[in-house]
Amino acid sequence: MASVKGKSHWYDYLWLWTIIYFTLGFFNILFAWLGMIDFLLPIVFAIFGGNKWFCNHLCGRGQLFWLLGHDLKCSRHKSTPKWMVSKYFRYGFLVFFLAMFGSMVFQTYLVFAGQGSLKKVLKLFWTFKVPWDHTYSGSIFPDWVAQFGFGFYSLMLTSTLIGLIVMALYKERTWCTFCPMGTMTQTICKLKNNE
Repeated sequence: MASVKGKSHWYDYLWLWTIIYFTLGFFNILFAWLGMIDFLLPIVFAIFGGNKWFCNHLCGRGQLFWLLGHDLKCSRHKSTPKWMVSKYFRYGFLVFFLAMFGSMVFQTYLVFAGQGSLKKVLKLFWTFKVPWDHTYSGSIFPDWVAQFGFGFYSLMLTSTLIGLIVMALYKERTWCTFCPMGTMTQTICKLKNNE
């Protein structure tokens, strides 16, 4: 963020992207697909750059947590618990996250294959179903496209809410210490750099 580095860059304002993403998805669930940018770019940077430049400079959610927690004083600034930054928790959360992502993809496949119907709900914290039918009333795309949107928006919203909770309880970017994308990119970087 500009307040940390002293000099402002265009990418210091990508926290706006996070707000725009959730706003667009609130009105039309098909915009949820834009979140794939946040899934693919970190991996691309890690594979081809061998670094976590995306996480450190381009992650809009990390920037939003910093803005809210540091600049707007919404964080308690408490040390992150050791168990939360441990390798076991980070990789355990990654496995859980990938399992939930796999479940979402499977639900999308069932709709694609005609073995399931479109469910216009958000699943918060992978448990609570929230009706979200106002965001989709049909389109030129098949139902499986919207099903993926509902699942992916749920995933993005849930992880952001977790990030906001740990931001408020601990340090601003506590989420970043166990973010599944951060754990994946760190692993890729270690493999690429033979560490």
